[in-house]
Amino acid sequence: MNGRFQTHTLVAVALAATLLTSTGCQTGPQTGGPIRAIWVTRYDYKTADDVSRIIDNCATAGFNTVLFQVRGNGTSFYKSAFEPWADELGGADPGFDPLALACREAHDRDVELHAWVNVMPAWRGKKPPANPEQLYNKHPDWFWYDQHGNRQALSSFYVSLNPCLPEVREYIVDVFQDLVANYDVDGLHMDYIRFPNEPPATPKGSGLDYSRDQATLDLYLAETGLTPDQDKEAWSRWRTDQVSKLVADIHAMMRHTKPKAALSAAVGSVRERALHHFQDGRQWIDEGIIDIVLLMNYTDSPDTFAGRIDPWMADDPAAPIVPGLWFGRHASVDAGIQAVKEQIAIAEEKTGNFCVFAYSSLFDSQDEELTAQDSKQRATRHSRREVLVPVIQEMAGIAE
Repeated sequence: MNGRFQTHTLVAVALAATLLTSTGCQTGPQTGGPIRAIWVTRYDYKTADDVSRIIDNCATAGFNTVLFQVRGNGTSFYKSAFEPWADELGGADPGFDPLALACREAHDRDVELHAWVNVMPAWRGKKPPANPEQLYNKHPDWFWYDQHGNRQALSSFYVSLNPCLPEVREYIVDVFQDLVANYDVDGLHMDYIRFPNEPPATPKGSGLDYSRDQATLDLYLAETGLTPDQDKEAWSRWRTDQVSKLVADIHAMMRHTKPKAALSAAVGSVRERALHHFQDGRQWIDEGIIDIVLLMNYTDSPDTFAGRIDPWMADDPAAPIVPGLWFGRHASVDAGIQAVKEQIAIAEEKTGNFCVFAYSSLFDSQDEELTAQDSKQRATRHSRREVLVPVIQEMAGIAE
């Protein structure tokens, strides 16, 4: 870790401008629409054939951008200089490089490939990783600690890195620099660029507050002269600023390492709710440290979906807004398909862009939970494809 990109948000923005000038790149990434994107999770593939099939299905369906997940919890689905191979691939080189293959297959079909990375999560599961080099074992001091001095408990959900620590931010930037420098990606897509939710089993009203490790408390006191309990609003704002610093550092790195590649992020579609997780996507747009914003606009209601987009389109945002939609929990399959069809139309009308969550909602997948599904559930995916793929193909100008 070299620390070149450990900077304050405003300093990082200035650095980005300087680097653009020095490389002769004045325009940055090409982020003009329309963007017809789809999220492909790390559970959707296990073999090289799976990757090729996924990219072909996406291209044939009319998607022009694939967000291909290659980092979920401090392990990788590509050759990383920093992190071990994912347990889902056996914890060792699987004999092919999923990210390199996905890039080749996508570009052969004139589709953009953006490497999708979970930023904060660094392990998932009720047992610790077996690999001593995995972050959970190697850097226990980098994780969340509550006000009682307890490390965030293992569960069926994620345990997360603490972005308030400069060494954590530096490490994350270095991981992503290694990725974008060595792969022909069109962008880096950040998920969980926030303090993630507590596990579903966490008791309501538990009052756990992260991160309260001594190093973070010392930093906070040095910068503000306060303790967290003296001014809870200031404590929340400070943690939000630390997440924004990380975004700025990653953005500066991207402009230096691969100026034409876009930096995007999945953000909460309701800003006030996202701020509870110390994420401020609107600030990132206003400060010019994000290139594309994808809204996690997950609702069964087309009217609610539309209403959540409008505030993001106010004041002519400097970054493209891409509403993300999913298939919800409708009373019937037909109602769900119709709602998603309406939401795609709303997204296109308001922004020109949309992103579907997720690949496995439309296509068969290697996700073990899906492969165990019955014929009725598989038929549901087929019904969705029959209705929605022609809509997307029409937008893409693909003749039947």
